Amino acid sequence: MTSLSYIDLSVIVLYLVGIIVVGLWFSRRKKQTSEGYFLAGKTLTWSVIGASLFASNISTVHLVGLAESGFIDGIVWGNFEWFSAFELLILAFVFIPFYLRTKITTLPEFLEKRYDHRSRMILAIFSILAALFMHIGVSFYAGAVVFEKVFGLDIVISILIIAGATGLYTIIGGLSSVVVTETVQTVILILGSLTITVLAIFALSDVGIHSMAELKEVVSADRLQAVAFDTEAKGFTFPDMLFSHLILGIWYWCTDQTIVQRVLGAKSENEAKLGAIFAGFLKILPVFIMVVPGILAFALFREEIGEDTKSVLPILIMNLMPIGLKGLMVAALLAAVMSSVAAALNSCSTLLVFDVFGRINPNLTDQSKIRIGRISAVVVLVIAVIWSPFLGNLGAIFELINQMFSIFAPSIVAVFLYGILSPKGTSRAAFLTLLAGSLFAGIVFIVEKYIPIGGVENFISSADGLNINWLRQTCLFFIVSSLIYWIVSWTDKTPMIISGDFYLKLEGSTKQTKVLSIVLVAIMICIYLIFY
Repeated sequence: MTSLSYIDLSVIVLYLVGIIVVGLWFSRRKKQTSEGYFLAGKTLTWSVIGASLFASNISTVHLVGLAESGFIDGIVWGNFEWFSAFELLILAFVFIPFYLRTKITTLPEFLEKRYDHRSRMILAIFSILAALFMHIGVSFYAGAVVFEKVFGLDIVISILIIAGATGLYTIIGGLSSVVVTETVQTVILILGSLTITVLAIFALSDVGIHSMAELKEVVSADRLQAVAFDTEAKGFTFPDMLFSHLILGIWYWCTDQTIVQRVLGAKSENEAKLGAIFAGFLKILPVFIMVVPGILAFALFREEIGEDTKSVLPILIMNLMPIGLKGLMVAALLAAVMSSVAAALNSCSTLLVFDVFGRINPNLTDQSKIRIGRISAVVVLVIAVIWSPFLGNLGAIFELINQMFSIFAPSIVAVFLYGILSPKGTSRAAFLTLLAGSLFAGIVFIVEKYIPIGGVENFISSADGLNINWLRQTCLFFIVSSLIYWIVSWTDKTPMIISGDFYLKLEGSTKQTKVLSIVLVAIMICIYLIFY
């Protein structure tokens, strides 16, 4: 560990205090109604929505995890970022019109409007657990890794510090505070990550690398190949990643309360669509400023990093960043934890207020909703702090979080997607799909992780067993969920009652959104042609 200078420490403290002050100050500018607290009064514009979507997604899970994945496997894991651009277009043109027209506050509420209260309750439970154990818990752990490597602080102490700083403006200010601070953090994260990338490129000459050919020779050419079909080299194929990420991505970007809540706070449908498209453009950047530094770290510091691959990003920061900028980057990393945790906390409290307590007592006043939301956020924060230290021995952070998401994402995507595309799916089909589909995936996950079969660990993904990697398992889970949905729908004789205006013709998109979408797709095609 390299000690930080007093200048760096001062930058870190000033930045964190500044973020908290900005969040609290902005929250006091708006009248505290329940709509203002949970949905920012439906006043969000495209730029704030797009930046907030990006910042909520890019936490230290990404910064630490993508650098680690780049170090281990290379740019192929960048597909998880680039595919998101297409999934954000699906959010803009398929899901946003339905969400805003039905005037929902939570996504479980949307399922009740399309199906019934049973699906609403199951999704609310899934969403709360996802926010608690994955969005918040994993973010805490990833942030604590940075604290430990930079300051030498114990993981638990680091988590407590991050949790205390996060809770202040999030619990007091609500969504308004969250999106404003996330907009600031987007700029800082991009600039900080770009600085590391540039400094790493300049440092290559110090180890005798002066050209792309020499770099490929040191790190191996396949680390710079995005479209990898070699199963033996990576353990999965490009089609595995493509189809599984489409499922995970639609769940994350289009049906996860933590992300979609920003869209629900939009001042208009057009602003919401533009915000999603803007986020799609921003998602091009992480591969170049987060995955590539991990590849460069392999050339520069592979002996220092050794087997401790979670230390890739902290070592890059401590070895490459100059005084002042080093402190700013560490502060940005910690702020990234705060942004994603704040987003999950806000969504968690929203779900608890509207989908749990709101159903118990439909006559809750605005002030009661806000008070319950704040208390709920505190409780969730405490539970996440207790849970997160246990993540240390569960494998690579970025792969772990996606693998855990694959348990329930396929069934949720099936219910949302089929429910929007067709009026034939029944409420019983939705309920059984969410329940049985997720149960099946959960059993597979437990067997995979903890129950050796025939003396073989990881039997399902092992070459000695079924040899189905977790990406392919995600596709399998979606197929199973789809079969459950349509078999039950076709055999269910119970009349399905759907609101008469649910499937009315939607308003067309503006020329602006269409042109920007075409430009985004064209850029992505060019990128894949370059890194094929």
